[in-house]
Amino acid sequence: MHDASNPPSIAGTANTSDADLRSIAFAQAPVGILVVDGAGLIRAANPALCALLGYAADALTGRALSVLGAVAQRACIRRWLRADGTGLDLRIRPSPAQGDVQVLVVEAVDPDEVVRADENRAALTAAGLGEWRYDFVDGQVALSRRAAHILGHAPGTAVTWATLQGALEGNETSRIRVQVRASLRGHKPFAVECRLRRDSDGAGIHVAVRGQAITGPEGGHRPIAVVGVIEDVTTRVEARKALRAGEQRLRIAASLADLGIFEWHMLDDQAIWENERMFAIFGRQPSDGALGKREFLDVVLHSEDRPAFRAAISRSLREDSVLKATGRIRRLSDGAWRIIDFAGRFERDGVHRLPRRLIGVVADVTEPRLAQERQALLIRELHHRVKNTLATVQAIVGSTARTASSIESFYEAFVGRIMSLAHTHSVLTEDTWQTASLRTLLANELKPYAEGSLDGAADEDARIRLVGPPVDMASEIAVPIGMAIHELTTNAAKYGALSSHDGRVTITWALEPGGPAGTLRFAWVESGGPPVSPPRRQGFGSRLLQRVLTAQVRAEVTMTYPPEGFSLTMLAPLPARNDALNPLA
Repeated sequence: MHDASNPPSIAGTANTSDADLRSIAFAQAPVGILVVDGAGLIRAANPALCALLGYAADALTGRALSVLGAVAQRACIRRWLRADGTGLDLRIRPSPAQGDVQVLVVEAVDPDEVVRADENRAALTAAGLGEWRYDFVDGQVALSRRAAHILGHAPGTAVTWATLQGALEGNETSRIRVQVRASLRGHKPFAVECRLRRDSDGAGIHVAVRGQAITGPEGGHRPIAVVGVIEDVTTRVEARKALRAGEQRLRIAASLADLGIFEWHMLDDQAIWENERMFAIFGRQPSDGALGKREFLDVVLHSEDRPAFRAAISRSLREDSVLKATGRIRRLSDGAWRIIDFAGRFERDGVHRLPRRLIGVVADVTEPRLAQERQALLIRELHHRVKNTLATVQAIVGSTARTASSIESFYEAFVGRIMSLAHTHSVLTEDTWQTASLRTLLANELKPYAEGSLDGAADEDARIRLVGPPVDMASEIAVPIGMAIHELTTNAAKYGALSSHDGRVTITWALEPGGPAGTLRFAWVESGGPPVSPPRRQGFGSRLLQRVLTAQVRAEVTMTYPPEGFSLTMLAPLPARNDALNPLA
């Protein structure tokens, strides 16, 4: 065993003076020096190594190298054990073996040096990261193999910053320069993304660059170089663009469909409303915030719709199916009730895991639903009117046939009554609200007998005088009253005032209180015609005036036959207007 203060000659032969010099260098070296033999025993360890590993001088001599750690055949970083059992990362540089001994130079390394070890470069490459370094002195950019491959340069090629600027597209150069200079002034790392043309083939790629300035020695603030990594993020950027484009298309489609988009997070009962339509449907401002489940179900949703809504939520959770529900909500802005269709899907972290959130859409379907209800009501009304019209036609045929004295008289009376019925329906059809003006019905029948204006208020000597306020009658009373006006006109033309040139007919009406929409007081008074006497038998016209008006209109009808002229008075309650029958409402 050799004395640690006088290590053996590495070369095996040397004069005393050289040995002394080597001994001094061995003992005073600022780095650790270890001499091992072929059997793996420590022949000598200098004081610097012993101090580094926490051993007393000579404590390592004669011990197996395995107490410290393994040694590679090339320079590398290894973790050796200190005397207290803790690990220490060391850079080990083995010299070529000389005989049965080998000298190892050992020094401590900075933690950053450990990360930059050769063994970690493979990990950087696997992650798609290439290293680079820019020196301010010569303006050269050194690239690792991976970095050179990303940028399309040959491995080992040093490129200038000017070359890299030439590969950038558009105004990327000025943007990057401003961002990097700001980071360097603040002694902060920087990260930028940019698009450039690859040098090897001119293809456009997106890269992410991160860097950090290295300052001068002795704590100087002026950077001498910038080091960092570069990554090809073309695939990521293109995927991000495609995702944004898809989201934009979804938003446009949702906007065109008037759909509100939302997320509801179950654990904290918090909602995120993704577009303005969601706020508009609920009549809320962004400052009001979104609605959670509790407020939606307990406050906003109509109480009658809450059980069905909760059942739909439970069913969707239980069956892992699409949530579909309909309900009425009270809009915050004006307090109006609106009908919404609600559809969503619960998102789970995995199979058989509890859902984390609900993603869905909401549509305000108030107008379509009301339109459907109006359509159904109109169809029912149409069926009712067709049924009543056919019954009326059947009654007209039967009664006309019973009172007609010949085919010609039957045809004349029948056609006249059918034309009157058609005129009344035309007036109803022309009015969007399915009503008929009383003045219009009268004018249609009496215009052929008028000599001048029908406005009786302006001319008291007019043959036909119509005096009364505007009155719009619903279809259920417009049809029988229209037929009654036709019968009154026909009788007056055949037997009454309109059968002579001097005859006059005055029709007056007014609205009086009573009934759902008031009571119509209607008076038909004839004068100047042939003397009148009560009829000996009741014809169809008389029966219609007495029975139809009483049965269908619920009117009180009084007819008198004084010699000076026939008169009729009718008190008819007007039904309330059904706005639902208006297809434009």
